[in-house]
Amino acid sequence: MRWTTPTCIWPTAGHAEGLTELNAFDNALLMAGIGNLNLIKVSSIVPAGVRMLDVRPDDLEPGALVPTVYTVKMSDTPGDVVAAAVGIGLRRDGHGMIFENTGGSRDAVEDTVSRMVREGFAQRGMELDELLVFSSEHKVERIGCAVAAVVLWWR
Repeated sequence: MRWTTPTCIWPTAGHAEGLTELNAFDNALLMAGIGNLNLIKVSSIVPAGVRMLDVRPDDLEPGALVPTVYTVKMSDTPGDVVAAAVGIGLRRDGHGMIFENTGGSRDAVEDTVSRMVREGFAQRGMELDELLVFSSEHKVERIGCAVAAVVLWWR
């Protein structure tokens, strides 16, 4: 199989509890709509000209191999707050960037990931036209997980 460059991206996020860390992660992925997929972790380049999708692509079948930028934060300490965020930087005339961050609050991870996107663009001498942030936050009861992701797909 030869991969081609994805033509769309779909950001998502979720959070959940679980019996174990793996169950909490799986449950957070299910909440995010990506729990029945085989996620292939990829780095952070958004191909030029991609279309941003507002809803989950309907052709993502269970078991599909799906390139995804994702980040996860877990804790087994009751009362802890876990948060995960992805920041997407886009420009009109070329490729973009995705950065990820995790921490203890939605506000903190959103702020940090926004700064990361800006720095990534500055280091490459690229103009940032649009910055989007997607995040989740979870207060741990027993074992909790927050996940944020960007699925790269084809249309």
